[in-house]
Amino acid sequence: MFAQRGCEQSVLLEDGAGRVATLPILVLNVHSRCNCRCVMCDIWKRRETNAITVADLERHRESLRRLRVEWVVLSGGEPLMNGDLPGLCVFLRELGIRMTLLTTGLLLARRATEVAALFDDIIVSMDGPMAVHDAIRQIKGSFDLIQSGVAAVRGLRPEMPITARLTVQKMNHAHLLEAVLSARAIGLDGISFLAADLTSHAFNRPLLWATERQKEIALTETETAVLEREIKRVLAWGAKGENQGYVAESAAKLQKIAAHFRACLGQAAFESPKCNAPSVSAVVEADGTVRPCFFHPAVGNIHQDTLEEIVNGEAARKFRERLDVESNPVCQRCVCALHRDGSLRDAVPASRDVPLR
Repeated sequence: MFAQRGCEQSVLLEDGAGRVATLPILVLNVHSRCNCRCVMCDIWKRRETNAITVADLERHRESLRRLRVEWVVLSGGEPLMNGDLPGLCVFLRELGIRMTLLTTGLLLARRATEVAALFDDIIVSMDGPMAVHDAIRQIKGSFDLIQSGVAAVRGLRPEMPITARLTVQKMNHAHLLEAVLSARAIGLDGISFLAADLTSHAFNRPLLWATERQKEIALTETETAVLEREIKRVLAWGAKGENQGYVAESAAKLQKIAAHFRACLGQAAFESPKCNAPSVSAVVEADGTVRPCFFHPAVGNIHQDTLEEIVNGEAARKFRERLDVESNPVCQRCVCALHRDGSLRDAVPASRDVPLR
């Protein structure tokens, strides 16, 4: 019997053998390379190039239908570097699937016509106000490219939802409110936050970061206190009538970001989030590798088996059966959780639960 402790299950399973009946959310990392050089991520260090194509997905058409995939988040690397992206979007649109673009924003202006026509919404990775963002991305003018890209898409499709996602770390922990104000100034519809991941194999880390490397991104005790004050400023701003809802996270979720950095300092215990991602979603990497989420080991590859065979295969079922979210050390250090009970409306939006580069 399926027993993923710490997770909601009921309507999401086909039977007591632990087979997933529906997989509402799918993350496709459609290109392995990235056009930024972010200090908190190693994806840009990849030398090989892998990309998901329409041909790769065609054999999974029936799997996507039977699993009733409702929402696909196209990520990477940088998804706009995938030359087959329009074809991928047409393929998914034929299946009635909602599509979110997760992007660095550097190519947004150049690809604005395609993006405006193909996607339902856009999430842009933004690391702070202009100077902070450019320093973290290590790309001069990258903030300006986001601004021009947003303007280009807005010019073609004014109503399209475009939001920002900020990864909190040493270089921007004191600039959260500035980031919120910058996002509003360039016409974004909202912003969300998550803590930087320091300890997993995700984001092209075949070897875990050494302690010294972690310290380049983590916060000191003094910096964590600054972050806590900055969170209070963001919450005070968000409490004003016209600002309500602009920041996606509740006060409790923002405070958990500071608590995560406290735990990294050994000043608090790591606490697993409420999450049932392995039962309601999957991550497909550019080389075809399928994971139950960004942080746990692979359970298959789309070049060898169909998506349905993978998520309901022995490796995936055993993983879900054995997973105790509350006590699992990977889950305890997770910076990005997803939980869904019923319809897609009830899910924490996937686009705000996918860590950006």
